Amino acid sequence: MMRKYACLLLFALLLNGCDDGDITVETVDFKDVTSDVCDLTTNQLIFKLKSQESLLLQLAPGTLKNEPTPVGVPNKFSIDNSSFRLVYRGYDGAVAKTNICSLIPPTTPNIINEWYAKSGTIEITTTAQPDPNPTTGAITIKGYTHNIVIKNVTYSIPSLDVTQPQVIFGDFVTILGDADKLNFTFTKEVKQCASGGQVYTYNDNSAMTIDNIDPALIQNVVTPANAPRTGLIGTTVNKLLFKVYTGSALSDSYFCTATPPSTAVLKETWAGVAGVANESGIIEVTTTTDVANTFKHTIRLRNTKLQKTTNTVNLGTSYVLGDIYTKTTN
Repeated sequence: MMRKYACLLLFALLLNGCDDGDITVETVDFKDVTSDVCDLTTNQLIFKLKSQESLLLQLAPGTLKNEPTPVGVPNKFSIDNSSFRLVYRGYDGAVAKTNICSLIPPTTPNIINEWYAKSGTIEITTTAQPDPNPTTGAITIKGYTHNIVIKNVTYSIPSLDVTQPQVIFGDFVTILGDADKLNFTFTKEVKQCASGGQVYTYNDNSAMTIDNIDPALIQNVVTPANAPRTGLIGTTVNKLLFKVYTGSALSDSYFCTATPPSTAVLKETWAGVAGVANESGIIEVTTTTDVANTFKHTIRLRNTKLQKTTNTVNLGTSYVLGDIYTKTTN
């Protein structure tokens, strides 16, 4: 088999002279075409359609990760015609999604040109799509954009190999479903372990804790007006964690113990970014009297960020974790 390296302009010239009804491809260029997918739950087959052309990209399960890639360091995968494949098709009529995704595809249009990439490197750069709240200053994540570029692609056609230096497949967007969105609304009362080391609150499937909280923050002494006690989020003292679980709903039994129940399974952990004095990651505690011999401690987090690997969210300028009630022995 003769190997010839050329740009796709030459590739297109090889296709001239097709029978009536066939299309003549001038270039394989889909960069301005919106991506689509057959199954949103797997994202294994991503495709782009023109009027009589398709470009299909098959990815191994789990390839598109909801984690931003470091700047300038995309995830790379090699085309192997097994788990990773790139296929161009030309048709003798209008092509639609049903031609790609149906278990039994329509009999028309006919495929008149089909080129399999025999080699190439798929590069995927992932960025988070922020979801800002202009009122609170909070920034969460609503989805991820996966920019896909395929480099040094070699297509195989009968008795000829043609190489294209770069195929810009473009962006593919994944939107987080409700089950994957971070829920910072907690339905349970804020409590402190008897040992005093951990403060916690939770809902059915997520929890926020301050581990090894500085005891100076929780005192049975009323704070002056507009002068709360303050501390900084740290990596050992005042360690802020947000955890997401699957399985059974959380309960108090998951906290203040070295061996929590196994019926709820930890899915992901976000850690508070270490605070900077007078700027960010600040814990404020305002103490007032409640009923007799009872103090209410309102915990507020200011300009606080949570991080998981390369992902970052912001709880906003002022996030109220909740109230802890303590009693005196008098």
